[in-house]
Amino acid sequence: MIQRFVDAVLAVTKESVKTVTYESLNNIARLINGVSAILLTILPAKANVLEGLQGWELRPTFRGPRLPRWMENGVSSFNKFIHELPMDSDTSSMDYSSAEEDGDGMYPPTPSSQCSRMSRASTFSRNRGHSTGWTIFLFSWILFPLRFLLGIPIRFCRLFYIRRSTASPRGSHRYSPLHSVKRIHSSRDHVIHRTTDRRRGVIEDLHLAIEVFIEVIFDFFHKAAHFLLSPSEVLKAICRWFLSWTSGNENIHGGVSDTSIPAATLGEDDPAPTETKTTLHNSLNTDARTCQDVITELGYPYEAIHVITSDGYVLLLERIPRRDSRKAVYLQHGILDSSMGWVSNGVVGSPAFAAYDQGYDVFLGNLRGLVSREHIEKEISSQKYWRYSINEHGTEDIPAMIEKIHQVKSAELKISQPDLEEETNDDQHYKLCAISHSLGGAAMLMYVITSRIEEKSHRLSRLILMSPAGFHHDSSLVFTAFEYMFLPLAPILACFVPAFYIPTRFFRMLLNKLARDFHNYPAVGGLVQTLMSYVVGGDSSNWVGVIGLPHYNMNDMPGVSFYVAHHLAQMKRAKKFRMYDYGSASANMDAYGFPEPLDLGENYGFIDIPVDLVAGKKDNVIRPSMVRKHYKLMKEACVEVSYTEFEYAHLDFTFSHHEELLAYVMSRLLLVEPAQKQLRNEKSLRLKRKGQTKF
Repeated sequence: MIQRFVDAVLAVTKESVKTVTYESLNNIARLINGVSAILLTILPAKANVLEGLQGWELRPTFRGPRLPRWMENGVSSFNKFIHELPMDSDTSSMDYSSAEEDGDGMYPPTPSSQCSRMSRASTFSRNRGHSTGWTIFLFSWILFPLRFLLGIPIRFCRLFYIRRSTASPRGSHRYSPLHSVKRIHSSRDHVIHRTTDRRRGVIEDLHLAIEVFIEVIFDFFHKAAHFLLSPSEVLKAICRWFLSWTSGNENIHGGVSDTSIPAATLGEDDPAPTETKTTLHNSLNTDARTCQDVITELGYPYEAIHVITSDGYVLLLERIPRRDSRKAVYLQHGILDSSMGWVSNGVVGSPAFAAYDQGYDVFLGNLRGLVSREHIEKEISSQKYWRYSINEHGTEDIPAMIEKIHQVKSAELKISQPDLEEETNDDQHYKLCAISHSLGGAAMLMYVITSRIEEKSHRLSRLILMSPAGFHHDSSLVFTAFEYMFLPLAPILACFVPAFYIPTRFFRMLLNKLARDFHNYPAVGGLVQTLMSYVVGGDSSNWVGVIGLPHYNMNDMPGVSFYVAHHLAQMKRAKKFRMYDYGSASANMDAYGFPEPLDLGENYGFIDIPVDLVAGKKDNVIRPSMVRKHYKLMKEACVEVSYTEFEYAHLDFTFSHHEELLAYVMSRLLLVEPAQKQLRNEKSLRLKRKGQTKF
């Protein structure tokens, strides 16, 4: 009777404590959301932000672009279709959350295919000790309570997992005819749970941490009360512990290993374990998918090609392969972005999938500049790795990736079509078009111009540049203030700040989780969105939604080199699109052979392919006037160029779903005559000439 009374009291007390703490935390979150709503009404031109929440794009926008909604509640129609398929098919490609599976799906791997996630994770683990300093130490101590609370559920999940795996009796798993049926149902449930699960925010993690902490405390008091009220139970527990300890020693001295068998069954008809160990990012419930995960989940083929530049940087060139296609497209991202931007809108709204569906062999380039610091020098320092400007993007990264594309395409076409003639420098068996955004557009122009100056083939047939960088003198007051403060302090800052990025794994995880909180509490997300738009000059892009994309995850994310930022500030000050100024005439002479850096805008006459320029009327990062500056100089240089404007902000070109933009891009690509038709025309002309000479 006393034990039942104690159990009842502890149960009521535990639930009361849970309710009080849970409601208190909810009320604090609601208070923060309410204060944010009040601030939104005070800010200029933001009073109507929360009016008609469903009509205004606050809630759907803050979920980020139309990425396949695995992180959201519910299942997309495509995933519902996948769930209805027979489970005897291969479902390994659907495991986007496990770091132990390659996810090749139904497409066979190639010699150059590797998992980008595993590569970046391993490189990160090698270099994670480099990013230390007093600032990281200070922030770690400031956020220690939050870090401790977020770590509580992880530790207890690991503890419960270990207990569950060691508690299973040895030798009790026997193969039975029902085992395969159970395995099918468990795998189906596992896939559905994994697909419908969503990541947690900081508030949700605090809820979980507090609940787990309360459970542990009351479990301790419950056991203590039982031991006090039942001394016989204490004696039995002590005896069991003593007997198990002595038997364990006897086994060790006798040479018998007491190794437990994993819970997964290994039988003749079931050679692979049906369960995998819980990984860290699973327990943290963050979104750490890569571009490979998105592509393979949607049923498209995937290939990863690692490219090494002449200065030792390891770049990831990703591909949606059509190996026998004679038309290819190369997509290059902008600043603080990756190849994820070209596939983030799913099948319907992504340029990469649209090009593939039109028969193109799609290549997705990734510029140098990752937190993992991928380099042939394993222990490269931060100062050495981040020492590059836009020059290296245009003269090292893009040439290396395009040359790799040429090698791959030439080799594959020779295998699939052995009757092809030998190609020359001016004639290749495929047509390659390039689509670039922002900084990628400036790097692409630099690549084409410098290649023609050096009398090298750039292998491109057409350029489509969306809001390209290069000219920046017409910009917002914030960017102007940054220029005036940054340039004088640059020599000093260069010694202490190699790049702008989030250095530690914990803070990257925190950013990933905060993006989820911005969605759960729309007023907070609206306030952050408004403040970020002020920082970038009033640009209305979906900044909060983009932060929540998977390429800003705890394992790796892109950063901005100090010298890239310095290069942009130099171009803004000079009002010219030119290469990096090394600060002295002698240094520029060593780099360029001239005392001044090369002015790319004055050398647009070297561009020998059609160029399509696209500007955004709402773009306040690179304004339409700056894109028209490119257009004017190209026109004066007699370049075949076109100019188009859309009602877009800066990030809308890649992270938003706009059918009119996709239609425009595809119409530009279709203007390039496929190489197959051109070769047939040339072959027919050669036959006619041979026939005329015979007669």
